[in-house]
Amino acid sequence: MRAPYREGARGPIAFDCWGLCIAVRHEVFGLPLLPSLGAVGKDKLRANTAAYHDLRQGMEECTPEPGAIAAVFRGALCLHVGVVVESEGRLKVLDTNPGGACLRTTGEFEAAHPRVVYYRDRVLPEQTQ
Repeated sequence: MRAPYREGARGPIAFDCWGLCIAVRHEVFGLPLLPSLGAVGKDKLRANTAAYHDLRQGMEECTPEPGAIAAVFRGALCLHVGVVVESEGRLKVLDTNPGGACLRTTGEFEAAHPRVVYYRDRVLPEQTQ
């Protein structure tokens, strides 16, 4: 929460929204480390959207749950991401912007953005055996 926002940063000293999302998913939830996607960024909406379409193939849409990615859209463009965590018994979205990290309830996060879609890692039948 104290790490400052820095465009393109993947941690641990500073993060951008994607860097924070992949670090929390991996370090807190033990999920696979997703690619760093060096081309994505706050003002790179086409690169963000292309990266989203690539990653989306290994994900499935879900309701908010711990470890899920909260993807923000305006139309077809992917604008921003956060990660769902549980805090004080409630589901919240942790994200970061130039103003720093923010922890909001899923409802507050959704109210602050045009459209939010949640994604979790797809569990293939052969992975459950």
